[in-house]
Amino acid sequence: MKRILAVIQAGEESVTGVLAGEALRRAARETGRPLDVEIRTAQGTLNPLPADAPGEDEVLLLVGTSGQPDEALAARASRHLTLESVLADPGRAIADLDHPTDAVRPGAAPQAARPPRIVAVTSCPTGIAHTFMAAEGLQEAARQLGYPFRVETQGSVGAGNPLTEQEIADADVVVIAADREVDRGRFGGKRVYATGAKPAITGGAAVIAKALAEATVQPAAGSASAGGSQSSGKGERAGPYKHLMTGVSFMLPFVVSGGLLIALAFALGGIHANDASSGGTLAHTLFTIGAKAGFALMVPALAGYIAFSIADRPGLAPGMIGGILAANLNAGFLGGIAAGFVAGYAVDALNRLIQLPKTLQGLKPILILPLLGTLITGLLTVYAIGQPVAALMAFLTDWLRGMQGSSAILLGLILGAMSAFDMGGPVNKAGYAFSVGLIASAVYTPMAATMVAGMVPPLAAALATRLFHARFTAEEREAGATAAVLGLAFITEGAIPFAARDPLRVIPAMMAGSATAGAISMVAGVELKVPHGGIFVLPIPGAVTHLAAYVVALLAGTVVSAVLIGLLMRAPVRAEKMA
Repeated sequence: MKRILAVIQAGEESVTGVLAGEALRRAARETGRPLDVEIRTAQGTLNPLPADAPGEDEVLLLVGTSGQPDEALAARASRHLTLESVLADPGRAIADLDHPTDAVRPGAAPQAARPPRIVAVTSCPTGIAHTFMAAEGLQEAARQLGYPFRVETQGSVGAGNPLTEQEIADADVVVIAADREVDRGRFGGKRVYATGAKPAITGGAAVIAKALAEATVQPAAGSASAGGSQSSGKGERAGPYKHLMTGVSFMLPFVVSGGLLIALAFALGGIHANDASSGGTLAHTLFTIGAKAGFALMVPALAGYIAFSIADRPGLAPGMIGGILAANLNAGFLGGIAAGFVAGYAVDALNRLIQLPKTLQGLKPILILPLLGTLITGLLTVYAIGQPVAALMAFLTDWLRGMQGSSAILLGLILGAMSAFDMGGPVNKAGYAFSVGLIASAVYTPMAATMVAGMVPPLAAALATRLFHARFTAEEREAGATAAVLGLAFITEGAIPFAARDPLRVIPAMMAGSATAGAISMVAGVELKVPHGGIFVLPIPGAVTHLAAYVVALLAGTVVSAVLIGLLMRAPVRAEKMA
């Protein structure tokens, strides 16, 4: 078996060249072929091969067309491929070296390769900003690369531009850029690569290159390995954070609808809308729908979809049943989280342990796994999880309701700083999930602090572009208006473009303002019953208490951050010339 020598001419596409080299190495290892790779980039040559290569027992593969053609090298090459064709199918690039009829003639043009067809799904826990920013990042990268591309956005109102069966069938690779688990049943048999939304936002081209090189085959629906999501061809194994965010994502509609209906009930019937004496009135009916239906399903939805993220559909019923048990035991959202993880990992383990004949495989997802998973989850929730977590929730609820003075300030500072730290990232979402979960226990002050703090960064960036216009480019000043609208709608991600230019100065400035707003909100005892919507939900009677103090918190945080941004942020070169 001849040794393979590969020369990759990447030029300016150094990242793509390195990824192509790694893809070839992986394909060679899988087939037991020895391989050496030389990568030529604009910055230099990595792992240079001998000048007289290839030898008698070696075959030369030439990849890429960057720079002036090396006629001597092309004359010695057995095959000449494009970077795109190698990334699309590195295994075939290795295997085709054994077919001498495909050898390239000296001076011949590279093999024409059909550009890979790519489809993608993007999603984030709240289904608002990151979902569409990731889609735009991938779309622009595919346009620049010249690849056919279609993206489906799974936002807060469902799937936008849903992929058709034919588009999925024709795709060479499926990219899933999501911070929550996405149902992959329809991608059975396709090469799938999964990553978070942020990499797609900041480096869409790199995500596409890695997807072409590293995507793995998604098991077909109904196969033995498809019962749990952990073995479903992911670029990386999903962790607890992603499972939790999946649960939060599906829980949010129950929180929003329930909170708004409760607010409307109080607006129509006053503080006694939920009293028995108000039975039969519209206000009492709205309160019943919101509190006893919408809010009652929050914890089961959270637990069910945490389990769904871990173990796919077989985990859904055990998770939801565990969530109901946790809610009935007064274990709140913490109990729901625990029940969801117990159900998910229990079902996933059962799926791996239980081996049945092919004729009985169909019983696993609809009978055996849900039944045994529910049994395990229910018993553990009732006898092991419920009472300790209920005691912890009671302590937490009493502590939060009794917070005054320094305790309230500290929690407000922490929640506020978390909101601005990564503007929609894991830290931001962790604080948000904590605040949303407490709504089920009728503790509304953390939610108010979290939302006002999350509105500050984009509003502060917009204000800074007006107060300190010399610190910003013309494009950034124009983007300030968009950031202001996003901030008013509680879309913290609107500040990301401003933070990206000078993160070490801008992010601390935004954290200071958000912490200020969160602390003021907590000290004032502001309560918010609706977990999203920004200022657009504040006029609804009953949605927020102490509205004036809330507005003061928002203004104070915005001014603090805007001033700090103006003082700390470096001015662009163009601005210095204009000054």
